[in-house]
Amino acid sequence: MKLRSAVHAVFVLLFVLLLADCSGHKQTDAKVPPPPAVESTPVPGTSASSQPLPGNEVPLTEKGEKEKDALSFPADAKPILVDTGLASWYGAPYHNRHGSNGKIYDMNAMTAAHRTLPLGSIVRVTNVKTGHSAIVRITDRGPFIEGRILDLSLAAAKKVDVWQPGIAAVRMEVLRAPVPLTQGGRWAVQIGAFGEQDIAHSVADRLSRRYHTAKVLCFSSPVGDWWVRIRVQNDDRRRAEEVAHTAQTMQGSIFLVRLD
Repeated sequence: MKLRSAVHAVFVLLFVLLLADCSGHKQTDAKVPPPPAVESTPVPGTSASSQPLPGNEVPLTEKGEKEKDALSFPADAKPILVDTGLASWYGAPYHNRHGSNGKIYDMNAMTAAHRTLPLGSIVRVTNVKTGHSAIVRITDRGPFIEGRILDLSLAAAKKVDVWQPGIAAVRMEVLRAPVPLTQGGRWAVQIGAFGEQDIAHSVADRLSRRYHTAKVLCFSSPVGDWWVRIRVQNDDRRRAEEVAHTAQTMQGSIFLVRLD
């Protein structure tokens, strides 16, 4: 019995020593070097934090997320012409129809209509009340309503808070024009709008007899009203201004309009 007890005690002692040795064993940690720092290269025109550099405006896109004609100008760019007045907006039924520049009008593009600025001019429009602004390209003619200076596309109207009220006071700054504003150009006089075709033709006939060297045209708009346009000889601006000043009609408003 004593021998068995002694053998048992030895085995217990060995087992305890084995457990103590296992618990005291430490694993070696692998020395893994940290990943190299990633150096970011700022996009031209932005800082490393992806914010616009001071003095620059965020490029605007004309249609959705596709930058098919991004426009960017310094915030302190000096305009070549400044005007204030009322702006409205136009969408359907003019959408997907030819504009005055010969291209299809897209109400989701950053464009606008003006009566006398050269087509292709770049304009910054700022809502006088809210301060929101947008840069647009002049691609069409209008608005042919007294007291208004700009007709914005739907996209531009949303940018400058004109969409919901329908009309708003704006500050218009011409930043760039393809040709001088005060020289050249093809000019005409536009009269309307007339609700009936017969009235428009009657006005056109009377004007044709009065201005023998002018070409008088009648045409309808997508909304169904009728307009009369007087093309003076050589599309001369001074002559068109004289016609706009002297022309008289019982109906319709008279506007000087640049055709190019």
